[in-house]
Amino acid sequence: QVQLVESGGGLVQAGGSLRLSCAASGNVFGINTMGWYRQAPGKQRDLVAVVTSGGSTNYADSVKGRCTISRDNAKNTAYLQMNSLKPEDTAVYYCNVKAKRAWVGYAYWGQGTQVTVSS
Repeated sequence: QVQLVESGGGLVQAGGSLRLSCAASGNVFGINTMGWYRQAPGKQRDLVAVVTSGGSTNYADSVKGRCTISRDNAKNTAYLQMNSLKPEDTAVYYCNVKAKRAWVGYAYWGQGTQVTVSS
């Protein structure tokens, strides 16, 4: 099992910044991608950004140019720097980690952290 601890959410005014962190612990062997998803009330959970163990990244179009995902492999921690935040970024942000061990894939989710952007 992998445990994920998220931090960094909160209330911020439009145009502000937040930095989310996701620390993985437990059976971290085989972790490949670490990423962030978000879910607004009444909407589906959508990808925000992911980063592979090699450092390749992918972003949702809605956050490109405003968000940067990074990771510290030695600490098994991923970060999401969010700048120029907009009210439509308001959502619960979930950390997601994917691992592969003995050709079996696993996915883990954090408990979520609320991000609220006021206009």
